[in-house]
Amino acid sequence: MAQKPVLAVADLTVQFGEDVVLSGVDFSIGAGERVCITGRNGSGKSTLLRVLAGAIEPDQGTVWRGETVRIASLEQTLPAGTDVSVYDAVAAGVADRGAQLSEYRRLAEQLDELGAADRMAELQQEIERTDGWALDYEIQSVISRLSLPADAKLAELSGGWRKRIAIARSLVVRPNVWLLDEPTNHLDIPTVQWLERELLEFEGTLVFITHDRELMRSVGNVFVDIGLGHLRRYACGYSTFVERRNHDDEVLAAQERRLDARLAEEEAWLRSGVKARRTRNEGRVRMLDTLRARRAERRQRGVLQLEMDAGARSGTVVKEFEGVSKAMGDNRVIRNLDLTIRRGDRIGLVGANGAGKSTLMRLLLGELTPDAGQVRSGTRLEHAYYDQQRSSLDPEKSVADTIADGREYVTINNRDIHAVTYLRSFMFTGDQARAPVRVLSGGEQNRLLLARLFSLPANLLVLDEPTNDLDVDSLELLEQLLLEYSGTVLLVTHDRAFLDNVVDSILVLDGVGGVVQHVGGYTDWLRSGGTFPADSMPGFQVTGAVRSAAEAPGKASAPRQDRAARKVARAAARELERLTGRIEAIEERIAALEEQMGELGFYQQPHTEQQQVFSAKEALESELQVLYERWETLEAEAE
Repeated sequence: MAQKPVLAVADLTVQFGEDVVLSGVDFSIGAGERVCITGRNGSGKSTLLRVLAGAIEPDQGTVWRGETVRIASLEQTLPAGTDVSVYDAVAAGVADRGAQLSEYRRLAEQLDELGAADRMAELQQEIERTDGWALDYEIQSVISRLSLPADAKLAELSGGWRKRIAIARSLVVRPNVWLLDEPTNHLDIPTVQWLERELLEFEGTLVFITHDRELMRSVGNVFVDIGLGHLRRYACGYSTFVERRNHDDEVLAAQERRLDARLAEEEAWLRSGVKARRTRNEGRVRMLDTLRARRAERRQRGVLQLEMDAGARSGTVVKEFEGVSKAMGDNRVIRNLDLTIRRGDRIGLVGANGAGKSTLMRLLLGELTPDAGQVRSGTRLEHAYYDQQRSSLDPEKSVADTIADGREYVTINNRDIHAVTYLRSFMFTGDQARAPVRVLSGGEQNRLLLARLFSLPANLLVLDEPTNDLDVDSLELLEQLLLEYSGTVLLVTHDRAFLDNVVDSILVLDGVGGVVQHVGGYTDWLRSGGTFPADSMPGFQVTGAVRSAAEAPGKASAPRQDRAARKVARAAARELERLTGRIEAIEERIAALEEQMGELGFYQQPHTEQQQVFSAKEALESELQVLYERWETLEAEAE
């Protein structure tokens, strides 16, 4: 049965200059659907999301939003690293009401200033009139769930922490439609897993863009694929979507082959003798122009074409760590590490943000010196480094000069390739090749980094989040390239599927100095009982003292403190009630799956169908554990 629509677009067209991004698009989104928008880079995914949010007005067509819809958007752009506190940044998600709460908190710390008490009294009346203390509780509750330090300044925080703040800001409005553009970028794996559970538990409608295939698989139940400005909608799970889309692509490819054959016939007719040209009709000429336009449109599709120069063969031992320790400030992130990296190893680094992954990479690259122990390099070693921060890019250099250092050609596997031709393999036009780096988008700068990386003869690749801003087709191509690469790979990524498909071992960093190597991919580690420390997972810990404005001193705050406490208690009771219902529902679903697994014919089914049931049960049990933790916290607070 079709769900009642909450969002719909009709005859939607969006273009930037002469570039038509979306053309004649019609589709709707039903209540409770979890819609994943897919497509190649530049296909219009983010544009469509921003149209749905109301951030972009279409050039043609209509956008309909239900009367009760409350939309929250999580965009790719991180909150700026300013002198604003975490609390204020999250409160900004609710506009005027959030601004009042932020002002009240600031005044509560400045009561000695002239007029502060009078202004606080005015704010108190307005906050009470708009039920602002319940909102204050909601802001602090979300901050707590994400383990954010409420009073820290954004300028002090990394990209991963600021991504958490962006998530908190979008959650605090209690949306029933949540739009997310690449929500896993800048997050570590523990936070990605938390976000995955948050999305599964979300009771409204989701529309999201992601390159994370595990997130697609676990969360999405509708897939909208964009190609050449047009949409194809698939109401199914991820695996079925991939099968159906691939089948549709094969049908389309057959149509295109017939188009090419027809076009060749028409071009031959047009080039035929005088008699044929005299008898040609205008309708046939117009049809030929149409065929040419269709082929030109098809050739505009961007697809990454990668080739790598593995350089000279390195020695058998690439890097050797002996008794290595390293502290960053007061935090000892590497302690007494013994590790040998051999030629051909493909190793993934896994751990929470701040656990020491970047430190270990910099020790390996020679950018840091260990406090104790030695890092020895093997012979004939040539490394190339992919930096997700893009700090190695000169914004004033042209794109072509960035990969060719002022020369016309780059040399790949002993072949000279013109710089512009090489850049076309990475979906850059001739005009973009001559443009300065500063005009490129974040995704385009990431592709430029890959282009430069693969132009270097290197037998050791060090990759820091190489999957950010790549579409799934490009991801799979990169995976294949790394599997065929004869050198050594060390990588950090939050993409669990990428880890499973590429690495042959992982190094797990616990954040307090421990580094343990496990053979296999990320899923193999989980199956062997691997877990992250509890304090690396949002929702398990309140970082610091999350202060309420009710804690401010002074006479003006006393009556408000009692009322705020009562409102907090009522809000907590409502959350506890919702949580109890959710726990009961999940327990019933787990029991139903266990009953299904106990049936006689279950283990006679195909392995893939059995695995789907096992995976569903495992995901529900993980979600249940998180809910139990939150339930126990609320119960303890109630006592």
